[in-house]
Amino acid sequence: MDTKNVYDFKRALEELSKYEGRGTELISLYIPPKRPISDVIAYLRDEYSTSSNIKSKGTRKNVMSAIESMMSRLKVYKMPPENGLALFIGHVPTRGDQTEMVTYIIEPPEPVQSLIYRCDSKFYLDPLYAMLGEKDVYGLIVIDRSEATIGFLRGVRIEVVKNIQSQVPSKHHQGGQSSRRFERLIELAAHEFFVKVGEVANEAFLNEKNLKGILIGGPGSTKEVFAEKDYLHHELKKKIIDLFDTGYTDEYGLRELVEKASQTLEDLEIAQEKRIINKFLSEIRKNEGSLAVYGENNVIEALKNAQVDTLIISEALRKYKVIWECPNCKLRKEEVVTGNIPEKICDKCNIPMNIVEKVDIIDEYYRLAEQSNAKVFLVSDESEEGKLFLKGFGGIGAILRYRKKE
Repeated sequence: MDTKNVYDFKRALEELSKYEGRGTELISLYIPPKRPISDVIAYLRDEYSTSSNIKSKGTRKNVMSAIESMMSRLKVYKMPPENGLALFIGHVPTRGDQTEMVTYIIEPPEPVQSLIYRCDSKFYLDPLYAMLGEKDVYGLIVIDRSEATIGFLRGVRIEVVKNIQSQVPSKHHQGGQSSRRFERLIELAAHEFFVKVGEVANEAFLNEKNLKGILIGGPGSTKEVFAEKDYLHHELKKKIIDLFDTGYTDEYGLRELVEKASQTLEDLEIAQEKRIINKFLSEIRKNEGSLAVYGENNVIEALKNAQVDTLIISEALRKYKVIWECPNCKLRKEEVVTGNIPEKICDKCNIPMNIVEKVDIIDEYYRLAEQSNAKVFLVSDESEEGKLFLKGFGGIGAILRYRKKE
């Protein structure tokens, strides 16, 4: 999936996870790619017949209408798409005793493995969450003789597995045979420490099916000794990408390792994010001739004027362009809303207005970018650069093709 499809998939899951029905009124249906739709509809007819036995009148009515809606929507298909289908339909409470039906039809990014039908108070999302896991995962080790830290780089997120303190004594000078014996004790303690680090790393990394490679860092030559000898499993040794000098071997050392690696390994997702944010910041710092703008109004104006070369958006933006309409006089109101969408009362009729359009603001930015062939870069809120961009610039900025003459 491209970044926009990944974002849409994440947002759909986020929305679906918020819904909660009364009783068991939310239906989740997963259809494998090679399962004929006619078989699935026959299966749903059986479930429809069974649901007529539900004791609660309200629940029975809502479940049966959701199954009817599901069968109706499936009739446009003969066979599922390449990866199958996931349907989520059910009634959720609104005001008072009222409910409304919500419907989501998702083509998953990976094949659905089996036919699943669930009727519950929440939508069943575990199979989709499993598909959302980062595909590019790197193992991280920073090590010297005093400590080691093992972790993962998952996309742009650094995750600590374990910090291990060693019992290796520091070297000191003694003459004669005692000095040689002490050196042997130091080397034995170091070996035992490396074995322990290797065991922790082996357990963590061998269980990670998406492991793309391993980065090792640390001060001095300890990292070379650890990498060259057989402390790591032979399959993991094949995945060592490179070794980097770092000053620290704690959690900060993992961040330092990723920073060093991102300077040379261009395919790292975090490296791409650093480059685009740093380019944006370098333009912002210019006193004259800056080719960067930020803030909703400035960016939208630049997009409409076809000035934008690269549009930068934080994935963490949670804004919607919402249009309300009065059911009586048809008066309309439009507003950009952050967070929960408020109820609007018609100024003329003094009655609640209906939401007739709700557009994710990121989709609106994408639409404007496509009109002028601007590139779009989505940044996370998990990296240091992504957090800075969201907090300092509101999560929306652009690098321009040219600056309009004043």
